[in-house]
Amino acid sequence: MATDYDAPRKTDDDVSEDSIEELKSRRGDASSSNVDVDETEMAEGFELPGADLSGEEMSVRVVPRQADEFTCTSCFLVHHRSQLASEGASGPVCRECAA
Repeated sequence: MATDYDAPRKTDDDVSEDSIEELKSRRGDASSSNVDVDETEMAEGFELPGADLSGEEMSVRVVPRQADEFTCTSCFLVHHRSQLASEGASGPVCRECAA
C-alpha cells in the first residue's frame, strides 16, 4: 500500500474520535444541507414535441416580399432572385427544389 507522506498524520486521539456512529451522523448532516430543487420550475423551460402552444404569442416583424424576391411554387418560401432556377408554367422554382 502506498503511503502519502504529505498528508497530515492522525494521532490516537483523532482515530478514537472517528467512530462509525459519528461518521454516520456526519454523513446524515451533510446530506440534509442539500438545496431542494423544484422539478416543475426546472421543467418550465422545456418544450415538448406536440405541446399545445395556442396560448403563446410571437412577436415577429413581417416584411412584405421585395421587388428582387420571388416565392417558390414548390416549397412556398420567399427567395432572392439569385436563387431562381427556372420559371415554368406553374411559376418560379428555387434552386433547392429544382435539384
